[in-house]
Amino acid sequence: MAIQLLEKIKSELLKEKNPPKIIFPEGEEERIIEALKEILENNICSPILVGEKEKILSLLSLKLSAEEIEKITIIEPKNSEKLSLYAQIYAQLKGLSPAVAEKIILHPLFFSALALKNGDVDGMVAGAIYTSGEVIAVSKELINLAEGITLPSAFFLMTKTGSPYGENGALMFADASVNINPNEEELAQIAVVSGETAKTLFGWQPRVALLSFSTKGSAQHPLADKVVRATQLAQQLNPEMAIDGELQGDAALQEEVAKRKIKEPSSVAGKANVLIFPDLDAANIAYKLVHVLGEYQALGPILQGFKKPLSDLSRGVKPSEIVNITAIISYWALQKKDKN
Repeated sequence: MAIQLLEKIKSELLKEKNPPKIIFPEGEEERIIEALKEILENNICSPILVGEKEKILSLLSLKLSAEEIEKITIIEPKNSEKLSLYAQIYAQLKGLSPAVAEKIILHPLFFSALALKNGDVDGMVAGAIYTSGEVIAVSKELINLAEGITLPSAFFLMTKTGSPYGENGALMFADASVNINPNEEELAQIAVVSGETAKTLFGWQPRVALLSFSTKGSAQHPLADKVVRATQLAQQLNPEMAIDGELQGDAALQEEVAKRKIKEPSSVAGKANVLIFPDLDAANIAYKLVHVLGEYQALGPILQGFKKPLSDLSRGVKPSEIVNITAIISYWALQKKDKN
């Protein structure tokens, strides 16, 4: 069942004596505060809230016990012992004076990203208030992309208990948040990065399908040609990964359809667990329709391609979704710790 994936992640975190430190730049946001009770009860992370201390404490006192509040770290950037250090880092990075840099990094998002960059925290969850553009821009500027990656992207984890599709009812949709109209090279990179995320984060054997309105030449159009070329480039980038395209949605997910539409053998068609959409229009529409009409849980957008784990929340995010997304980021941070 799809829910087993999140249960597995949470059960692994529950065992941790020192769970990853996850920083929340929007520490005064009530939905973050509301999510903290379940986050603490399940040992999902050691939460660090950034904002005005008295305001945060006032909000916490309405939701949590004194014992629970003691487990939460609150940071006011202007009073932080790290302020001078972070200002030096940012000044050196941007060619500014430390005084000017210090004024800029008082912004909670800049401060939090510098904490992640400096290794003082293990992951960051933001976007309940800040826009995707703000979160991504600051993350690119300060946290940087992983080696060999030239653009960030994002995925949604779509899960439904009892669903026969994907990985026991779980699917990754990418890119549904960042890149509006990726070209062939960018689409190929998104495909490979998404497959690698599926493997390293969720432990899947990725089966990556690049989607189109055409299946293996059933339609002739430049838009389908883009997906064909992107598939070829993705296969060259990672010859070991199961990648196929161009595939229509049903051919990617249903084996009986794949058998009718595709003559040559495919390790992906009919059993894909990672779906790559040709543009943001298709991806965003698809994940919302699957969520609303198909009643799948949609978790994300979760950013990928960065050196450190971070998530760009939807501004309409619910507290329960914050809990689950934080669990994914914390689990990702835990895996990165184990490899270092």
